Amino acid sequence: MNPHVRFDRRPERGSSAILVCAFAGWNDGGEAATTALRYVAGQWSAEPFATIDPEEFLDFQVNRPTVMLEDGVSRRLTWPTCEFSSASPRGRDLVLLLAVEPNVRWRAFTSAILDVAREVQVSSILTLGAFLADVPHTRPAPVTAASSDPRLAGRFDITPSTYEGPTGIVGVLHDAANAAGIPSVSLWAAAPHYLPSGTNPRVALGLLRALESIVGVEIDTDDIETAVAIWERQVREAIEDDPALVSYVAQLEEAATATGDIPSGDQLAAEFERYLRERPDGSTP
Repeated sequence: MNPHVRFDRRPERGSSAILVCAFAGWNDGGEAATTALRYVAGQWSAEPFATIDPEEFLDFQVNRPTVMLEDGVSRRLTWPTCEFSSASPRGRDLVLLLAVEPNVRWRAFTSAILDVAREVQVSSILTLGAFLADVPHTRPAPVTAASSDPRLAGRFDITPSTYEGPTGIVGVLHDAANAAGIPSVSLWAAAPHYLPSGTNPRVALGLLRALESIVGVEIDTDDIETAVAIWERQVREAIEDDPALVSYVAQLEEAATATGDIPSGDQLAAEFERYLRERPDGSTP
């Protein structure tokens, strides 16, 4: 087995499990991808079974461990994690990977992921991602799906991947999966670029609805819809104090109305390319 992976147990999986991945960092605009995956992990009572050693792949000056107080006295140190868990909602075998985009040794990191995928008999890989774009916060978050596998593209009416340019760990993982013969799909949601950093539950909700369609398992979104309502009120109150921002949002809404609420895959790809060009250092959204 891969030396960077530690198994606590071997989950009992069939031969058609889907591995669903989300990575904190550059691929996680508005923290939407990791929020969505944590949400379903809790809802589906996912149970951890393996980890990738972060020591080999993370720069702890960039992704620092945290210290928490227990009972107001003792301190507990928590390291950034790359954790696999398993769930079977409605009998559908799923493996979830919640991780941080590595700082070094990306090829070794993706090899570790694929070794776990083979060990637990994963049939396909689905990644969640979000990027910052010129979209209004008042509309449902647009989500597009892409795959270089023609079988999956035809099955789910997915846009073939035509993107060229810089990429993150999601792109590297898909390339490695394709080389290994494992079908893969990526879901990308567009998040409003003008909002402060922090969790955007509306974009996470968009990813959850797309995830529901791909894996064929109903997701109870009541809790996150409540979070969206609270978030919308807070954002509205903050924006009302800035006339220039109110005007800008109105322009984005007008553009969305003119082109339709949900941009095409090509439009989102163009937005993504612009986003990448404007972040030449690959820094975190």
